[in-house]
Amino acid sequence: MSNNHTQEPTAFSLTDTIVGNGEGRGRPPLVSIFSGQTLTSSSPESITGYEPRQPERRDATLDPRLTPATIPPEHANRTLVLCFDGTGDQFDADNSNIVQLVSLLKKNDRSKQMVYYQAGIGTYTSPQVASPFTAKLSKTLDEMFAWNLDAHVMGGYEFLMQNYVAGDKICIFGFSRGAYTARSLAGMIHKVGLLPADNFQQVPFAYKMYTRSDNTGWEQSNAFKQAFSVDVDIEFVGVWDTVDSVGLIPKRLPFTTSNTIVHTFRHAVALDERRAKFKANLWNRPNAQEEKLGLPPQQTDIVASPMPLLKEKMGIKGVSLSSSSMGRESEEERILREFEERYAEKEAHETDIEEVWFSGCHCDVGGGAVSNKTRHSLARISLRWMVRQCFKTNTGIMFDSEALRKIGLDPSSLYPFVTPRPPPLPVGPETYHKFKKPPILERILARMKKNSASDLGVSAFTHIAEKVEVISEEHEDLRDALSPMYDQLKLKRAWWLLEVLPLNLRYQRGDNEWVSYVGSNFARPRFIPKQHSNGVKVHRTVKQRMEAHPPHYLTKKTRYTPQARLAVEPIWID
Repeated sequence: MSNNHTQEPTAFSLTDTIVGNGEGRGRPPLVSIFSGQTLTSSSPESITGYEPRQPERRDATLDPRLTPATIPPEHANRTLVLCFDGTGDQFDADNSNIVQLVSLLKKNDRSKQMVYYQAGIGTYTSPQVASPFTAKLSKTLDEMFAWNLDAHVMGGYEFLMQNYVAGDKICIFGFSRGAYTARSLAGMIHKVGLLPADNFQQVPFAYKMYTRSDNTGWEQSNAFKQAFSVDVDIEFVGVWDTVDSVGLIPKRLPFTTSNTIVHTFRHAVALDERRAKFKANLWNRPNAQEEKLGLPPQQTDIVASPMPLLKEKMGIKGVSLSSSSMGRESEEERILREFEERYAEKEAHETDIEEVWFSGCHCDVGGGAVSNKTRHSLARISLRWMVRQCFKTNTGIMFDSEALRKIGLDPSSLYPFVTPRPPPLPVGPETYHKFKKPPILERILARMKKNSASDLGVSAFTHIAEKVEVISEEHEDLRDALSPMYDQLKLKRAWWLLEVLPLNLRYQRGDNEWVSYVGSNFARPRFIPKQHSNGVKVHRTVKQRMEAHPPHYLTKKTRYTPQARLAVEPIWID
């Protein structure tokens, strides 16, 4: 499988006019709020105190005022976007990247795009739970052990069942355990198909068949799919830091580590997370030797919910809780791989896979570590990267242009085509002090925003676009890359209890095989498998953070080094 992912145009091919220096293009005028004189945005040196930044910022590829309010403004297919939040996450004062993503989407026209948001595991109660006490207990168990994982997956399934029509594009996003839910939903659709609308009574039965991994379960799933369901593809699955902390007993659900109905898979992974219950779950990607031999590749394991296991003790058919089953993990995994290979779609296409590592711990990549009022944070980097991937892969997901500007993205660089990014800004000893105060032009434009657009004689749309042009995505990246990291092992010492206690732990070997053992984690860093055979893709802001010289006022004066070991020279991704 090729690991080369080039930047693709979203509407028509790139030409040499895109990457030129922009000479001769007309630029919109900027009205001075002091003298009423007209300034040109191409000559900000006329403002006293302004110092040009190096390297020079690129010229806009399009007149910002001509950028549509929604990009893309039209698309041949309607998009159904499902977003699953992380453990305990919901709309609050420190939103995750899932909430941030939802805020960027067009949501006012069901004929073009529909958006489904589900709060994270631990915030959700199954509809069958009635009393306040049992509801609170259910939420607690859900947060600890993914008790209601089945309800989370079936909730997303029912949304698709009720709204999908032929030709729709399905795009699924998730963070943390919500990422696991997203991958499970895609796996369920692969194994049992998608039921026609209003078949609510069939959904629990379909989920039960999805979770069965014995021969009878696979045969029944195939027959059920042919009798009741329709085949659908998943256009895009985008997840932030899928973790190995779902439930009590390790048991992987089918098609959660590779899925041939998924066209595009994107995964942002944290380099610096060390907690025992937050080991990364990577997508299965066979190396060149495995592809040549045609052997079933080893799977990256994911832990399933304990619901079938615990409900067995309540008289509901499921899997035994016997301790001896723990020792059969490798044999069960082998059997599951064989069934997946046998029942995979014969005419399936190859999934476009890209997993990129970012600086930070779990919530530094998926969001939720800082207040919503915080201007810069590490999580904004992976959010911008994921949005850019949506345009590069032609998902058709519709975004609000003004909302994109607020996270540091220039809409004209994404639509009607994705323009190549310029090199990252250089990092030197003075970098930390450089951003203590915004440049004077930025402060002027911020003042303009507070005034009435009509009094200034320009539209709000104009001055927002101008402001974003001053603060380029490269500057946003640099400021975000140097933001603080939030290591929960340092912030909440209670996490060390799970690091010291002997637990059933697993690690992923270089051949992608997972090995189980009982022991203490002691804050062991994550392991990146198959670096020598497949390489490792790392976002270029990691390099910026590594090259930055820490200022004297930081307690840790050494340069940043990622916790996860990089055994080879990374493939730097923008």
